[in-house]
Amino acid sequence: MSNTRKATIQDVSQLAELFDQYRVFYHKESDVSSAESFLKERIESKDSEIFVAENNGNLVGFVQLYPLFSSTRMCRYWLLNDLYVNENYRGKGYSKALIEEAKTLCRFSKAAGILLETGKNNDIGNQLYPACGFELYDSVNFYEWTNPEN
Repeated sequence: MSNTRKATIQDVSQLAELFDQYRVFYHKESDVSSAESFLKERIESKDSEIFVAENNGNLVGFVQLYPLFSSTRMCRYWLLNDLYVNENYRGKGYSKALIEEAKTLCRFSKAAGILLETGKNNDIGNQLYPACGFELYDSVNFYEWTNPEN
């Protein structure tokens, strides 16, 4: 099985390969160099928390969370923004192990919870997240404004 841990700057090169696979999965152009720069900046500036899953010393998956805050609860939330496991390692419990790392971070930081968004057609995610204790929150409308310059 896997070993999960917090990512370090030494992981960036290998992590960038996984991150690139993740982006390609979501129909973005492959760009390992930019992925490496992006991840290095996230780790160095402590903008996010990244946990990795390893198999025999090789990174096979990751989860990335960004901090948010709830004004009404007056405390932190975590946004589970990215979760990816290499296709050769899916179905072996890596995603669940990474989600458990996210839950541990939530508990340790005394956050109110973890929020995430996934597509309605993401059959795997829409089975995984409820199985890991997430509840579908359908009492609000989710809106997005997209910056036309970016």
